[in-house]
Amino acid sequence: MDVVRYTQAAPLLRRPVLIAAFQGWNDAGECASAALDALAVELEAAPFAEIDGEEFFDFQVARPTIHQGPDGARVLDWPENRLRWAGLPGTDRDVVLLNGTEPNLRWRTFSRAVLEVADRLGIELVVTVGALQVDVPHTRPTPLTGSATDPALLERIGVATSDYEGPTGITGVLHQAVADAGLAGLSLWAGVPHYLAGASFATGTLALAEALVGLFDADVSLDELARDAITQREEIGELVADDEELASYVSELEERIDAAADALGSTDTAELPDSSVSGDELAAELERYLRDRDR
Repeated sequence: MDVVRYTQAAPLLRRPVLIAAFQGWNDAGECASAALDALAVELEAAPFAEIDGEEFFDFQVARPTIHQGPDGARVLDWPENRLRWAGLPGTDRDVVLLNGTEPNLRWRTFSRAVLEVADRLGIELVVTVGALQVDVPHTRPTPLTGSATDPALLERIGVATSDYEGPTGITGVLHQAVADAGLAGLSLWAGVPHYLAGASFATGTLALAEALVGLFDADVSLDELARDAITQREEIGELVADDEELASYVSELEERIDAAADALGSTDTAELPDSSVSGDELAAELERYLRDRDR
């Protein structure tokens, strides 16, 4: 059975790139999924296909939800992975956005389904986007790391190469499947302050969106995201100031990051090795995610 259901005819695209993000363990602070949602809204992306969730979800783990619709009727929402497309302003490219929920089952089959879509649409580059919790303060630039089939892709946006080894999610599995298939691939990760684990993190969302826009030199406004990030940063600052223990911890993180920057003679903490993702941090984040899910 074909697990990709086309709700519209597959579009004819110009030098297309596919960008994918998944809610779940790959998406600390909802940064990756929110970045794609923001781009979809700004670009007025049109849906054209979805991946059948029946094949890939354990609905006792990723449960459907019920809400009341505008007309008062009860609406059932299932975990999903949707495909939307739009032109990239200021470029000769179109973009396909794959945004949804990390599947529970059959990751290899899921990855093959995405690759079949990429082949059908003539995708030239697949970008996977994720975020995870690390020991960085919210008052410093969001650290970005990544891996790519061509290092020039990372150099173009000034992102450090990740040397991570350890557990991964569907984001890492899909990136590897892309590389194994001989497609150009880029995996981009943002580091989110772990003490903000329970909230969306607009600064991380902005950092990922800026990197994606910069990768293609696209003419896409991120002003609204920037305003949200500034407002939230002020709100976080007020909350931290009211918690003496947390304020002390954040100050300690700031000193650590700044000392590392001084030692390297750099003012850009987003590229510091000490701010990048380590294997121990990612393994710890997986354990935290599983504990939170069980609760």
